[in-house]
Amino acid sequence: MNYDKYLQRVYDNLPESALEKGRFEIPKVKGHIQGNRTVISNFHQIAQTLNRDVDHLLKFVLKELATPGDLKKTGLILGTKVSAARVNEKIKKYAEEFVMCNECGKPDTKLLKEGDFLYLRCQACGSKRIVKAKI
Repeated sequence: MNYDKYLQRVYDNLPESALEKGRFEIPKVKGHIQGNRTVISNFHQIAQTLNRDVDHLLKFVLKELATPGDLKKTGLILGTKVSAARVNEKIKKYAEEFVMCNECGKPDTKLLKEGDFLYLRCQACGSKRIVKAKI
């Protein structure tokens, strides 16, 4: 076999997700200010879109915003007034660190814990990298 045939064989065996060119978009936060608190009504949907555990995303967002918060069935209640732009910025930072693959740029990843380390494993290209273990 020559190089072109090998290349075609590899290309044919790639998973469908590696070939998709669709654009991944993180939903913008929907919420309102209620007194001295901020209510984000679509927090669960955002975690689901990112394909991450809602508690992991919550820990990250609360730490980044340096504010207390409470997760309810209806959404996230932050203990202070926070602009939607600031929350969106923190969720985007979370996606860059814990969701998007550094190699192929796709969101088709899983978080794996091996020993004391947390890895981000890409389902599309197979790359693996260490991410921050503690948030």
